[in-house]
Amino acid sequence: MDVKSTFLYGTIEEEVYVTQPGFKDLDHPDKAYKVVKALYGLHQAPKAWYETLVNDLLTNRFQREKIDPTLFIKK
Repeated sequence: MDVKSTFLYGTIEEEVYVTQPGFKDLDHPDKAYKVVKALYGLHQAPKAWYETLVNDLLTNRFQREKIDPTLFIKK
C-alpha cells in the first residue's frame, strides 16, 4: 500500500456529493457526483482510513489493547 495515498483507500459511509472545480460540463451544468471512496480534504477521510487499517490488522491476527485501543500487538 502506498503511504502517500493512504487516505484514498478508505470507504466512506455517508452520502457525499461533489462538483468538479474548474470544469464546466455544458451538457449537464448542474451535475454533481456521488463520492464512494475517501478524497483528500474530506473530513471523513482519516476516519475511513483508520477503520480500513483496523479491519486489516484484526484480520491478520493482531489484537487490540484494552487500555489503549489504538495499539495493536501480534501475539
